Amino acid sequence: MTDVLRRGRASLALSFFAQGATFALLVTRIPAIQDRYGVSDALLPAFLAAVPILAGVGSVTTEQLVKRIRPSVLLRCLQPVVMLALVGVGSGDQLAELGIALAAFGLAVGGLDASMNMLGVSLQRSYGRSIMLSFHAAFSLGGIVGASLAWVGAHWHLALWVSYLPVVAVLLPVVLIGSRWYVDADPVAVLAEERSQGQSVVFKLLLPLCLVMTFAYIGDSTVSNWSAKYLKDVLGSSEQLSTVPYNVYMVTTLVGRSLGDLGVRRFGAVAVVRLGAVVAAGGFAVVAVAPGPWVGMLGFTLLGLGLCVLVPQTFAAAGRLFPGASDAAVARLNVFNYVGFLIGSPLVGALGDAWSYRWAMLVPMVLVLVTLVYARSFAPASDRYGGGHERPRTADVGRGSNGL
Repeated sequence: MTDVLRRGRASLALSFFAQGATFALLVTRIPAIQDRYGVSDALLPAFLAAVPILAGVGSVTTEQLVKRIRPSVLLRCLQPVVMLALVGVGSGDQLAELGIALAAFGLAVGGLDASMNMLGVSLQRSYGRSIMLSFHAAFSLGGIVGASLAWVGAHWHLALWVSYLPVVAVLLPVVLIGSRWYVDADPVAVLAEERSQGQSVVFKLLLPLCLVMTFAYIGDSTVSNWSAKYLKDVLGSSEQLSTVPYNVYMVTTLVGRSLGDLGVRRFGAVAVVRLGAVVAAGGFAVVAVAPGPWVGMLGFTLLGLGLCVLVPQTFAAAGRLFPGASDAAVARLNVFNYVGFLIGSPLVGALGDAWSYRWAMLVPMVLVLVTLVYARSFAPASDRYGGGHERPRTADVGRGSNGL
């Protein structure tokens, strides 16, 4: 590997780390945000749903912007916006101020997630081996740091802005300096690939990956948005202890993602995705029947080990499926990240209020198991279509169907 690629990989991993810390600081303090602004339990799902809706808009917009602006430039511009929006969430007093801050966070994070994964997919292609999980491992490490700082804030009863501002003050200049070494895909090579493949993104081919992405993020959003509330209200933990499940979840995702690339290289993406789905389903089952907070922690541990491999491998599979249009594929696939969040948060909340939060945990369990049906979509094209058989051209497969 050249020094340019190594620096590009390190700088992108730093960006994933910063976003993991930022996101964790937001979601692990949802009860404190709710108390600060007086958001009712009935209104909370609406605020939680608004962020992924706007993030989806941001991701769709990014697909168009990268036709004129390099993904590295977008990432360099959007990451500060996300961090400053976090400070805004912790600094206001009125519901309108919370709405504005969350709107800015949602729009910016959609473009941020899309551009980060675009760069990750192109770097993996340049490396010629699986490295996508390592970037998401950096996100998990950032989540651990952010959740730990959230625990400190809850333990010492710090104001939200006191918890958020020092973190942003440290991370913001660091990621801006690191952004100098981002590596974009070679535009000449991408154009040559696109012309040779005659390639455009066809929804019919991308659909299985979109469904897996949706199911994975329904599971992930259940942890990020409801784990603290579940432990406190259902399993009877303290507010301080309620910040721990997300931290446990991020620790186990870090472990799984740190080892995941080795697993993919040795056993293949299909086997890794299947194992992840089964383990994640087991985690939801444990959470649903947990008699107390510590057994609940065990469930969230299994969830982290299982869910951690699904999203990075879904982005990587989209890049392999559309090598000449990977940026567009990643941007469109990333929308289903937010579809999962949009469905998951209100769904679990509605079922919990109307039925039981314990039974509500079984719904994402079933959806994650459906991933097993689509596991073959993660195989390389030569395995999916058989050796010696020509892979269908996307232009031919797409005749008579509409793309996104």
